[in-house]
Amino acid sequence: MWEAIRANRRRSILLIALMGLVLITLGAAIGLYAGTEFSRLQFRPSGDEPLQGGLLGGAAAGLLWLVLWLVAVYQGDQVLLRSAHAREIRKVDHPRLWNIVEEMTIAAGLPNMPRIYLIADTNPNAFAVGRTPEKAAVAVTSGLLRLLDRDELQGVIAHELGHIRNFDIRFMTIAAVLVASVEIISRGFLHGGARSGRALSASGSGGGGGGGKGSGKGFPAPLLAIVVVLIVLSPILVRLLYLATSRWREYLADASAARFTRYPEGLASALEKITAWHSQSVPPDTSEALAALCIVNPVERLLSSLYSTHPPTEKRIKILRSMGGRAGYVDYEAALQKIESANIRLAALDAAAHAEGSIAARTASGGVEGVESDIDRARQVGDLVDRLANYVVVPCTCGMRIKLPPEAKLDRVECPRCGLWHQVPAAEPDPAPDNAAAPEPAALPLIAQGENTSWHYERRDAGWESFRCVCGQTIQLGPEYPLDYTVCANCNRRIDLKNRPATAPAA
Repeated sequence: MWEAIRANRRRSILLIALMGLVLITLGAAIGLYAGTEFSRLQFRPSGDEPLQGGLLGGAAAGLLWLVLWLVAVYQGDQVLLRSAHAREIRKVDHPRLWNIVEEMTIAAGLPNMPRIYLIADTNPNAFAVGRTPEKAAVAVTSGLLRLLDRDELQGVIAHELGHIRNFDIRFMTIAAVLVASVEIISRGFLHGGARSGRALSASGSGGGGGGGKGSGKGFPAPLLAIVVVLIVLSPILVRLLYLATSRWREYLADASAARFTRYPEGLASALEKITAWHSQSVPPDTSEALAALCIVNPVERLLSSLYSTHPPTEKRIKILRSMGGRAGYVDYEAALQKIESANIRLAALDAAAHAEGSIAARTASGGVEGVESDIDRARQVGDLVDRLANYVVVPCTCGMRIKLPPEAKLDRVECPRCGLWHQVPAAEPDPAPDNAAAPEPAALPLIAQGENTSWHYERRDAGWESFRCVCGQTIQLGPEYPLDYTVCANCNRRIDLKNRPATAPAA
């Protein structure tokens, strides 16, 4: 497998260098055009402006490529996670997801368990980012957690950890940033050039317009036409470079998922459900750079497979289900050759395939989840999304859970089901000493730091619960919270926790 990883690294370096070359060529082309325009507008042009512009444009593009490369390598994962509005979660937030990532980390032989992020989005999807396997992250949407059972979610996580194990994440993160940069630069130039079409025409013809004698020294029209063609084709070329390997990396990640889980049907069923969900919904508002990282690209349903960042999902499912009850790398490669009707070899599989050989697949774990499990899964994910959004949850005796957003500054709330009124959970001042009158809560300053007043909150039970600090900040308490006090993240006020259960039930 180490030979496969080294080969993957070499190809990644080559492709990133080629993308950088395309970006520099694009910058030089824009510089040539700008130099030609500058030369045409000069009263006494020297004739060197086009060449100087090209050199300057190429140098500027090279500097831009270096900056983008550094940003993508060292901060690309955070940029992509922030753009997706992802929030990091812990084991107590979603034990099932945490345990699956932990299991697949061990199966993949990764040195560290990747950080786990949740995206509050009904679109079911997942992606992995990072610079190295030691500093990787996996992000899943709330829609994915609602949709998939354990075996299916395990297959998706194993696919993403396959990208991490195969060192795809660094290339995919850098490539996504460079592809987006080239497209933005090209579109920006063409948009600006469309407004100056007359200037382009005058420059290309070498006559007319206030250039006087200098207008004849403009850049030759045929070469200028080549420059414009380069500007138009650069984003297409850099995307084709990206597509040259991205689709085969998806096949390799699918093969890795089958090997790590030893259950190819789990990933096949997950892909089938995700594709069915996308076919019945409006494409989400996701950037192309981020969509290309997802296990199923959510914005390219209408594109032909030639311009797609992923292989056809139907083909991926068919390959996984053609492995004949086996789960090894060689079994996946044999199924791929059978579906493609050609002697196709995934070079990155060779080292691992010859070392391991064929592996028997396992059976499904735990049977089929029923309707009740689906409801419980949806409720668990909904509660997690509410906690990450800092909602205050007010439980009613009728079973209704009233959820108040942080901006709702209500002291009391009515249950919409039974009409019972509830006090919104909040920190309360400790009783004053016997020789002093207890202050009225309404008379306390909203932003007081609590120097002269102690605060407490009486816990309702040992599960998840939320309440408000006197400053208005929502505070979440989990079932495994170990302390008898908490500190508000907004005003640093200490709040003692009263009637805390002696033992907390397992999550």
